[in-house]
Amino acid sequence: MLPVRTTSMKIFHLAAFAIAAAVLPFADAAVAASPPVPAFTAHYRLLQNGSPIGSATLTLKQGHDGEWTFTTTSRGTSGLASLLGASTREVSVFHWVESLPQCDRYDYTMSTALKQQHRSVRCDWNRHDIVVEDKGTHTFAAQPGTLERHTVPLALAAGLASGKRSFTLPVAVRDRTEMQHYAAHGTQAVTVPAGSFEATRVSRADGGEGFEAWFAPSKLPVPIRIDQRDKNDFSLELESWSAH
Repeated sequence: MLPVRTTSMKIFHLAAFAIAAAVLPFADAAVAASPPVPAFTAHYRLLQNGSPIGSATLTLKQGHDGEWTFTTTSRGTSGLASLLGASTREVSVFHWVESLPQCDRYDYTMSTALKQQHRSVRCDWNRHDIVVEDKGTHTFAAQPGTLERHTVPLALAAGLASGKRSFTLPVAVRDRTEMQHYAAHGTQAVTVPAGSFEATRVSRADGGEGFEAWFAPSKLPVPIRIDQRDKNDFSLELESWSAH
């Protein structure tokens, strides 16, 4: 399993992956008139090198004045993750701006019986800056449409739903906004606990860490499968979902 760490390259660090790690607009920008991804709740199983080690729940909810909240909670259910009581929680609050989930604030907490880890991002569109608390305080200029790593899957789902095949996303990492590039590679059959789907595969296209995800935008607003590859392979596989 990956050691517990947070780096600028961890662009798709869903809370479920953090369990595995724990154990081894500018203000005047045009806001989207309607949400490109509808509210949902989705349940996943987490695998390490093909073996189930935990579960995760992703929830997207609409609030007031165009505000949206995206939450991922996860816990270890087998092996060392279960013994340590490993759990994570990630909460993103954002506004849809030109089909991107533009950051307002983000909080991440990982807990085990041995330690806790925290990370936060604050996007101030009045001052046009971003403050990241991650092994120190880092402040840097905001770019229009900046999102943080937790909402990258929402941005990809929104882009695919509108017919896009390539994506350039301004993502707030530890000490800067990083332009990350993704590309769709056609469809293929994918089978997960929720069923079998003809899904579009999307991967990181700029030499970043190994990442692939599969979406079926005409059928589901949520990712069907997500793979993160490094020293070990981690996967999220959809078990069930429901619209709000």
